This record gives sequence, structure tokens and C-alpha cells, in this order.
Amino acid sequence: MEKGRILLSVTGFNPQRWHELLSASREVVLKPDGPEDPSITYAVVWKQPANILAKLPNLRAVFSIGAGVDHLFNDPGLPDVPIVRVVADNLTQHMVEYIVWRVMDHHRQGALFRNQQQKKIWHEPPQRLARDISVGIMGLGELGRAAASVLLGLGFRVNGWGRTDRPMAGVETYHGDAGLVPFLNATDILVVLLPLTPATKGIIDYGVLRQLRRRNGLGGAVLINAGRGRLQKDADIVRALEDGTLKEASLDVFEVEPLPKTSPLWSHPKVFVTPHSGATSDPAHLAAPMLAQMDAFERGEPLQNVVNREAGY
Repeated sequence: MEKGRILLSVTGFNPQRWHELLSASREVVLKPDGPEDPSITYAVVWKQPANILAKLPNLRAVFSIGAGVDHLFNDPGLPDVPIVRVVADNLTQHMVEYIVWRVMDHHRQGALFRNQQQKKIWHEPPQRLARDISVGIMGLGELGRAAASVLLGLGFRVNGWGRTDRPMAGVETYHGDAGLVPFLNATDILVVLLPLTPATKGIIDYGVLRQLRRRNGLGGAVLINAGRGRLQKDADIVRALEDGTLKEASLDVFEVEPLPKTSPLWSHPKVFVTPHSGATSDPAHLAAPMLAQMDAFERGEPLQNVVNREAGY
């Protein structure tokens, strides 16, 4: 199988470092030579322009730079070739660090202590053990399972929910529509790591948040969303915070990004905001595995981490 060129098509950031690393073993272009460029055999993309891939006759596979692939399915001209999602140890590590950081901050009452420091208040509130707190992870894929493993090691009880049943040692798992409410009822800190699909869009709404357990040592339910912004309804989160349905929230993703300056989430005293930085795709760690997959595919080996188009991830 002859090597062809890689089309690097990204929106929202400078592609220079990706271009440099991918060019180590293949020719890389930022635009095809016309809509039917026969020299393009692979595409490495992030929010590529619509229809740029549609007529490339020799395109063999599309590689997504980010962990999410919903941006690809927004392209009406997405061709019927394998889509490979990024999986890398450093990406998983970054996400696990983010989840554990936010769980521990809520568990150890970080917002309360920051407020007390600002007001120069010396007061030690009661503190419960990790084993008294249940962390519920929506999305037990690679990232969710890695986070669950670390949280179990810290002594938390961990629940998991997903579209299908994916058992994990030490984790109480639930699945499907029938398992959602029981999962939420057993959860104190909700961690959202779901992929964005038509079935999950807007799933984190007021009704779901109302089902979280609030009688616990935290003083109320907590939401952490490090998955995709359109999984949640921002206005419903604000409503839940205002009426006590939620005690606190840590949000790394939002319905609209960058988060508009007019959003009440920026200044809400019960919200911790980060700018979609929970796990950043680092080309230094991701470019080489992509090139290795291309080489292996050309030797007749199957692609790894291929997206299930029907499931949407």
C-alpha cells in the first residue's frame, strides 16, 4: 500500500506543532489540491471545514485530534471511512488528575475554606471519610474507568452508568434508561464523562440533577462535568444551584465555548470554572501513535480505537 499525503485540517488553534511532528515521516498539507485530491490518504482533523473530506477518492481513515468525535459528525460531507479517536496515556492521566482534583476539593470543602480565608475566619467544620461519599461516573469508557480506579484507591465508593453494562471490579454499575435514576439516587458527587451523541445531548438537566442524593456529609449534591459542554443545560445548573438541588459544581465544559462573559456561571459563588482544560491534546504525545497506526494499517493490520458510527463514539 503506497504512502500518500496527510491532510491536517484544524480550526481553533495553530497547527504548526502538529504539522512539524506529522511531517517526520509523511508529507503533510493544510489544504487539498482541489476537492478531489487523489494524493490525500489520511486526514488529521479538529472541527474541519464542512465537506472538505467529502470527495477525496483515496482517503483511508480520519484521525480526530481530540478525545471527542462529535465535531466530525457535524460535517454533512463526512465520508464512509474509519474514524479513529485519540487515546494516549498522557491524555488519560490529565483527565484523571482533573477529576481527582475536583472530587477532592469538593470532598475536603475547598470552597468553604477559600471563603473563610477571604473573611479571615478560623473555623474547622466536620469532615467525613471518603468511604462515606459515593462518586458516580457517567461514562465508564477508558477515561471513566481510569478515574474510577484512582478514586477507589482513595477510599471513595464509586458508581458507574453508561449506555450498556460495563462491569468493573469494586464499582456498582448501572446502565440504560432503567438504571439512570437508581444510579443518581446513589450518587453524592456526579462526574460526567459521556461522549456527546444525539442520545446524550442535554442529558444533564434539572430533572436529572434533582435525582442526586443530597443527604450526605457534603451538605448537598455536587456536579463535575469534564466531558462535553452540550451534555448539560447551563441554565438548569444555575437553577439547581440557586434552589439547593446542587451544593456546588465544577465545570470544564459549557454549551457555548468560550463561555460568554455574560454567563452567570463565571461569577457564581458555588461554581468552579476551568476553560476546557481538563485534558488537552498534546501533539508531542499523539502524533507518533497516529503515524504508527497509519504504518500498521498499510501493513495490513487493523486500526485501533475506531469509532462506532452507530453509537457515535
